[in-house]
Amino acid sequence: MFEVVAVDGQARFGRLQTRHGSIETPVFMPCGTYGTVKAVTPEALKEVGTQILLGNTFHLMLRPKDTLIADLGGLHQFMQWDKPILTDSGGFQAFSLKSIRKIEEDGITFRSPINGDRIFFSPEKAMTVQENLGSDIAMVLDECTPYPASRDEAAFSMQRSMRWARRSKNGYGGVGMLFGIVQGGMYLDLRKESIGILEDSEFPGYAIGGLSVGESKEELVRVLEGIMPHMPQGRPRYLMGVGTPMDIVKGILLGVDMFDCVLPTRNARNGYLYTREGLVKIRNAKHRQDNSPLDADCSCYCCSKFSRAYLHHLDKCGEILGSMLMTIHNLYYYHDLVHQLRRAIEKGRVSALVKTILEGWKSSDESI
Repeated sequence: MFEVVAVDGQARFGRLQTRHGSIETPVFMPCGTYGTVKAVTPEALKEVGTQILLGNTFHLMLRPKDTLIADLGGLHQFMQWDKPILTDSGGFQAFSLKSIRKIEEDGITFRSPINGDRIFFSPEKAMTVQENLGSDIAMVLDECTPYPASRDEAAFSMQRSMRWARRSKNGYGGVGMLFGIVQGGMYLDLRKESIGILEDSEFPGYAIGGLSVGESKEELVRVLEGIMPHMPQGRPRYLMGVGTPMDIVKGILLGVDMFDCVLPTRNARNGYLYTREGLVKIRNAKHRQDNSPLDADCSCYCCSKFSRAYLHHLDKCGEILGSMLMTIHNLYYYHDLVHQLRRAIEKGRVSALVKTILEGWKSSDESI
């Protein structure tokens, strides 16, 4: 299901086969929490280069309900997306919704953020929901270790996640692949122990969870540098919830294959746009009369048709078209970035490309 085609240093170019097509890695996956990537159509996603996107297990379970989606043909049919879908397990909601949840060995008890109803969510329930959604890649239910956490707290949390991983694998009967999730906080020995436990269960892919939860960039890189050499070589490696373009470049250089993050779409709706020369804040007054494209070197629909002045105007007026155009650009930028890195890895030129990318970002006063 996964083949490493080329290696340059620690960076890998690979192909992952799924029921809905092949994915070239490294790959960035846009977040479609409620069965949609905000402000873009499925056709627009294809046009900007999206190979695979995410759906949110917890939120789709609540609304419109996973059983309804199953009755209507599954998530692919429901949202009219014929390429691969990865669904998260709901474990991150146990972290982000900590004020309305309680974690115990059997599972997680939530109060619904919609109507306050009591909801019990176990590893087995997470698997059933993802089976109903029909995702190509499902995730085990895990506990996202908070930051900061003592070593004892991180060890207790990691061990529970590993028990939940076993229960998830035993309970999963879906049509897709099930990935394990490495936990252990900021403690490398716990992370390595977690990798070993998951390897014993022989998952087809391995995710790295519990990062980008409040730690510094230096700590994130330290953990990745410490654990990546111990990750299974012949399986895809997925860094969950990370990140910025710089995070992605660093992750790829260390051997990460898959990324997801809300940043490109969320930032687009707030007027923060990624370019080859750094971050453009379209709300700044200096763009009001600027007739140049957002990024002269970008061939996306937004940059090939519209000016910075027009984007500034749309954003100031709160026009929906502004969010649509800027989301198209940011996603194109992310996809093009990883596409260039894939080709560079294939040709053994990734270091030279990364140097060029970094020099471009530094050329602007508003660098990323």
